[in-house]
Amino acid sequence: MKFRKKHRKESEVFTDSLNDILFILLMFFLIVATLANPNVVPVGLPRGKKETKAKQDIMVSINKDQEYFIGSTKVDAASFDSLLSLEIRKQKAFVDTPTVVINADTSAFYGGVFHVMGIAKKDTAKVVARVQQ
Repeated sequence: MKFRKKHRKESEVFTDSLNDILFILLMFFLIVATLANPNVVPVGLPRGKKETKAKQDIMVSINKDQEYFIGSTKVDAASFDSLLSLEIRKQKAFVDTPTVVINADTSAFYGGVFHVMGIAKKDTAKVVARVQQ
């Protein structure tokens, strides 16, 4: 006697629509994960409407030998503070807020740059550090 196997149809789950939903969820979470970074510190960044160059009211240069120049005139380090303050006060007669542009050599000590910034801020002047691009 020969018995035949009964061919039963096995039930199948159609996963085509499930694959679509999983793909959409995966894309959603990937996009949200890149946008929501918890390690970012909120900082108010300045916005500019157009490219403007700072008016160069007062040029301060510091070379690699720590020599200070106001404009093209070499100034002694001991009298630099008072001369820069005097120059800023002179420029206030012409401009409401004068701008101090600092040109520092890359090998210059940046304590001098911060010192110039402190003097300019104390005398309510704008400070711009010039860099090469």
